[in-house]
Amino acid sequence: MKALFIGGTGVISTSISRLLVSQGWELTLLNRGNRAGDVPGAQSLILDVNDEQAVAKAIAQEHYDVVCDFIAFVPAQAERDIRLFRGKTDQYMFISSASAYQKPLSSPVITEATPLSNPHWEYSRNKIAIEELLMREYRENGFPITIVRPSHTFSWRSLPLAIHGDKGPWQVLKRMMDGKKVLMPGDGSSLWAVLHSDDFAPAFVGLMGNIHAIGQAVQITGEELLTWNQIMQAVARAAGAEYKPCYVPTALLMQYKNYDFEGGLLGDKSNTVIFDNTLLHRLVPAYQPKKRFDQAARECVQYFLTHPELQTEDPAFDRFSDDVVRIMEQAEAAVKALP
Repeated sequence: MKALFIGGTGVISTSISRLLVSQGWELTLLNRGNRAGDVPGAQSLILDVNDEQAVAKAIAQEHYDVVCDFIAFVPAQAERDIRLFRGKTDQYMFISSASAYQKPLSSPVITEATPLSNPHWEYSRNKIAIEELLMREYRENGFPITIVRPSHTFSWRSLPLAIHGDKGPWQVLKRMMDGKKVLMPGDGSSLWAVLHSDDFAPAFVGLMGNIHAIGQAVQITGEELLTWNQIMQAVARAAGAEYKPCYVPTALLMQYKNYDFEGGLLGDKSNTVIFDNTLLHRLVPAYQPKKRFDQAARECVQYFLTHPELQTEDPAFDRFSDDVVRIMEQAEAAVKALP
């Protein structure tokens, strides 16, 4: 079997790429080659996918069983892919997002039939627009699409946190290890679903070359429901630290304009999610997640602690966290002082 991945070395896709190579797929990664060493055995097509003419020339004599774009974020990129791969693949897979589901939910259990609508996050609205474009292309012209909606997927290079700054999760982990409070939107009791990329990969590969997945939108999400307090506590324990939350109303955090807290929180993480993966299990009967979150958290934290290149400090977010902690402590003291 022959596959082309646009991207292929990211948080979600690296595990998929490695699994495919181990299963004997002929895999080509179309990207800028910055992490080619992360997937031994894959072929590299080092190009900017936005250079459509160069890509068209490079694949002129090729046909792929599966093409997947992991880095399409706006409709114009999907339109480009349709032009490039019409007639050149038996299946085109697009990575959408579970954040595209309606906010607020009209039903507590989320399936693929849950309406798509997110007024709080442009990222999600663009994913919805791409889905609609691809579905129309499938219905009208037979373009063989499969849409995949991940929820919060993490890997050894990332940590699922309720909130962090622009430079990644290290500053939050460092605050934990320094004994400082960390910000927690709301009261930390909402349910969330996280999934390690090593568990995401077998589900995704099970959809590849699967004729029953053509024309379908399929969610691949964690099935171990945890509160945000439990998630953050597991991360802290993995770092040998105590979880000291500073609970902050999401509405208050949204007033700070230097971070897109409306999209990332109100449009995503602040909502309780309960996913029904019945469709995924019907399409990939053998699929079963194996990594319990507390175990995966230990692996991820250990990876961060032993890889200095991931330890990117974020002084601006650290100062912001200190300021918010001080404000919330002052508010708490003021309330306690009320007659």
